[in-house]
Order: sequence, then structure tokens, then C-alpha cells
Amino acid sequence: MTFQRGQQLTKSSSKNMNVPRIAIVGAGAMGSVYAGLFAEAGYQTSVVDLWQEHITAISKTGLHLEGASGDRVIGGIAAIHQIADLGPIDLYVIATKANGVAEAAAEIAKVMQPDSLVLTIQNGLGAGERIAQYMPTDNVLLGVAEGFGASIKGPGHIHHNAMRQIRIGEMGGGMTDRLVWVESLWQAAGFKATAFADIHQLVWEKFICNVMCSAPSVAFDCTIGELFNDEDRRIVALGCMLEAYEIGLAKKITFSFDDAVAYGVKFAADMPHASPSMRLDHLAGKRSEIDAINGMVPVLGREMGIKTPYNDTLVALVRAREASFA
Repeated sequence: MTFQRGQQLTKSSSKNMNVPRIAIVGAGAMGSVYAGLFAEAGYQTSVVDLWQEHITAISKTGLHLEGASGDRVIGGIAAIHQIADLGPIDLYVIATKANGVAEAAAEIAKVMQPDSLVLTIQNGLGAGERIAQYMPTDNVLLGVAEGFGASIKGPGHIHHNAMRQIRIGEMGGGMTDRLVWVESLWQAAGFKATAFADIHQLVWEKFICNVMCSAPSVAFDCTIGELFNDEDRRIVALGCMLEAYEIGLAKKITFSFDDAVAYGVKFAADMPHASPSMRLDHLAGKRSEIDAINGMVPVLGREMGIKTPYNDTLVALVRAREASFA
């Protein structure tokens, strides 16, 4: 496909240009939602995942998507197991968990074209740096999914819990034509997507909230509402968050707020019944993204000379539990 990076892709203009070719790498719950809405928008959409039953179901009967965006079966998605089997792609969306980013980037680097873009959307920090091990980051965008939830009901069957906003930005900062093009592509597929000049601010604002909710919800085995309705639990959660916030300030991150506690409390109040993905992973006996979320706080704390006792303790607890997982 040949496209102009600055061209706005809207539902009214999409008929007048070549069809975007998009590959979703990591067809978990959220990656599958991305693929479903992109396919419905008329984009040439592929998903890549190693889960045999899921890929087979999508290939044979389509993707059953229910919940916030409606209940239907979506066809026309090319479901495969290997990135090497993809044809030319305009936009790769890495939707794996944080521990799968490096492997995905390594495989994409082998086949991507010079003008292909890579957009990575994960919880935690470090996705861009993991990608940089395998390719130049000139064509890498970072994304943040806010208030966006989904769960897997079974092979080929996804429940879409909520969809608030997708935020995207250049890894190196600034506004570019190609960033506006990607923003328009998501918007035309029905997402509330916004391009930002400083995506790192948004990554960090989500990061401190993930730190606040993730490991504490595992430690106390509770929802976000239950975490904050108990004073002792709330102190631990906010302690984790404030350690991350202090590190962000030391790293010259420009936050959109001055009162981190008020920001965190409001974040929690908006989703009292939710369970962070880290808790869901543990309930399913799966290893979590602890290294990219709470585990990053002690690492960065040591770099900046900042003590992180809350996160040190909870990271040790989570890792001890995960040592028994298969």
C-alpha cells in the first residue's frame, strides 16, 4: 500500500484510498478487540498469535465479539501463527503483554518494510526500549489504552468490557503527519483515539495508577474498590503509587496534576469493580507483567537514588507466588 502519512483517514474518505494493511501481534483479549473493529472498518486485518484454538476459531467461524461495542461475529480477519507468514504491512500493532514485546519486535524487524510503522500498546514501562534492541525506533509509536477492558470467553470469543480512549504518540515526541494518519485510522474504526505530542507523560500517568492497583490487588486478592475501601490496603496502594510518582518527578516527567493522591483516588473510584490484569493472571495461575509494572519501580528507584520499600516488598511477594506457576 502507498499512502501519504498526513492524509486523514475517515469513513467518508476511506473509499478513495488504498485499504490500510494492519497486523495485530498478540491476539489476546484487547488485541482481538482491536482486530475486530479494524476489520469492521474495512481494513485488511491480520492477527498473529500462538494460541492454536483461538487462531483456528477465528479462521473457521470468525471472531465473536460482544459487550461494549455490540454482539456479533466478525469475519474477514486473517489469523495466523507466525509473523513471517504476513504479507506487506503498513501498521504493526504489538498487543502482547510486556514480556512478549521483545520477541514480537525481533520477528517484525525481519520482515517489515522501510516505511512500515510499529505501534506498541502495553501496561508498564520499557516497551519502546525492548523494541529498540531489534530495530531503529524512528518508525515506532507508543500507545496507552485508558479505561479499556476485555476478557476472553473462549477460543474466538471475546467480551469487550469498556472502551474509553486510545492515546498515541511518537516515541521521540512531537506531532507528525504519520501520527495524525494513525490517529485517524483508529478513529475511523470507532475508537476514541487521540494523538499527543508528549506520550511519555501519558505513559507515566497510567504507569503510576497501574503500580497503585496491580501488585496490591494481588497481595490482598481484591478488586480495586475493595483495595480502597479498606484503610490499611489503601495506604499500601498509595504508598506504591507515590514511590513511582516521586521517580517520575525526578526523571522530569511533566504530570498533568500536582496532587498525586487525589489523582489516584479518583482513578480507583471510577472502576471499583475492576480487577487489574495482574490479579486476573494470578487467579488463572499465569505469570504476570510484574517486571514491567511494580518491578520497574525499584529498578528506576536505584537509578535515581530513591528508596522504594512498598514496591520492594510487594514485588518480592508477587514473584514468590509466581515461582510456583507453571
